[in-house]
Amino acid sequence: MINLLIITAGSLAIALTLPGTVELAILTIGAIMPRLGRIKSKRSTSLIVKFAVVIPAHDEAPAIGRTVASVLRCASVLRSERPGRNLLIETLVIADNCSDSTAAVASAAGARVITRVDTERRGKGFALQDTFATLMVEGFDGFLVIDADTVVDANILVEIVDLLDAGADGVQARYGVLNASATIRTRLMNVAFMAMNVLRPLGRERLGFSAGIFGNGFALTKATLEAVPYDAHSVVEDLEYHLRIVRSGRRIAFADRTSVYGEMPTTKRGFQTQRARWEGGRLRMIIGNVPSLSREVLTGRFRLIEPLLDLLLLPLGFHTAIIAGALLIPSALIRIYALSALLMVAVHVAVAVIVGGGDLSDFAALLAAPFYVAQKLALAGKIFRSARHDAAWIRTERE
Repeated sequence: MINLLIITAGSLAIALTLPGTVELAILTIGAIMPRLGRIKSKRSTSLIVKFAVVIPAHDEAPAIGRTVASVLRCASVLRSERPGRNLLIETLVIADNCSDSTAAVASAAGARVITRVDTERRGKGFALQDTFATLMVEGFDGFLVIDADTVVDANILVEIVDLLDAGADGVQARYGVLNASATIRTRLMNVAFMAMNVLRPLGRERLGFSAGIFGNGFALTKATLEAVPYDAHSVVEDLEYHLRIVRSGRRIAFADRTSVYGEMPTTKRGFQTQRARWEGGRLRMIIGNVPSLSREVLTGRFRLIEPLLDLLLLPLGFHTAIIAGALLIPSALIRIYALSALLMVAVHVAVAVIVGGGDLSDFAALLAAPFYVAQKLALAGKIFRSARHDAAWIRTERE
């Protein structure tokens, strides 16, 4: 009986983590491959003529002015670096069900404001869906989505417009943490972002896969939105929409020479709210999409293997905790697998810090990683509640 329990526990640990270990290995290798040049798009190329930077905002008065100013600076950089490029650029803030002065602050900063009041259709997904529909009627054919608490690199429009002009269906920029040095927690989140939002999309780009959409710093063309309407309304609408993109045969290019930086919560409560929403939403995507993706792969759609492996990769904290637990199982084969998988996690994180432009302070922060993992494990109940179909979107607490 004891041997049976050992075999069962070990088999379960391997089943839960092996797809993720394979995914980490593939993308880490991809990220350190020599650059072979950009993947050529199959779409016929035509220059973007009317481009909108769309900033969804719900009660973001303290941050929205800084974000708008950051974006407006980029428009002047584009005109300077591409002097012959005839492109109309407009910065728009969607004041979505706001109860503060977000609209007034954004307007004063120089943005066009679209005020949206809809108490039934709430959340970022609905705000983007309505705004894209409105702007496409106005003739806009390119769109960049920026979160309301974000600062962007000055060259972001140059990089993204160049990729869209070259035929990309969509683009995702690097996405980092603006306030990485605020606390040890935000420093660790910055390391996690280097893995999720730099190394992994870089690996996908170099291997010819779709880079992914991370909710902040992503761009789409009108043609893509017409072919794959933006009607994703879950708490992880970016992941939901990206799965539709790859299933349609399209791919998102990675703009690895430019970045957006979002502000992360520094309080325990803000951290818990954000992580429960993100990881609960991802769990819901796993439950809803893994069976159908598996069937599609088995019927010959092999390019969906990578999105499937990505979904099966648990949040790195849970992934690592399960593997560490497997080390306690008195089985040589299971322990060999666990040690190999832990080594893969260590290599993945180290390479992420290097390609993400990190430094010794990021490596030093990893000493606190066990406490970070413990905090995430303590959120398991909230994560499962956030995975429900009727889970409500809850705004992350700002300091």
